[in-house]
Amino acid sequence: MPGRVLIPVPTTGRRRGERGFDQGELLAREVERASGVPALALLRQTAGDGQRGRSRSRRLEAQGRFALRSASLVRGLAVLLVDDVATTGATLRDCAATLERAGARVEGALVIARAERVRTN
Repeated sequence: MPGRVLIPVPTTGRRRGERGFDQGELLAREVERASGVPALALLRQTAGDGQRGRSRSRRLEAQGRFALRSASLVRGLAVLLVDDVATTGATLRDCAATLERAGARVEGALVIARAERVRTN
């Protein structure tokens, strides 16, 4: 589809180093292969820490944690974010805001798993 791209939500540099790969990018490449929609790894994390281990309220407060490697490449494009897990949606919103400021239109997100909030009695 012309003008539409997949953009993976990047992991932290520390996690990438531990694993040897970025799971968001691997997922986006698989979706690219199956759909023909190009995947562009243009987002990078500017905050050194991830959301893992943060409380719900701390996750929701986190903003401005991402930057674009090249803002001019996304201007005018329709974007689908790709991530492995959504917990609160804060990371997806933060990535979408970064892309929208650069002139992209974020149409949604493809997420493999969603973490359910555990309620105790």
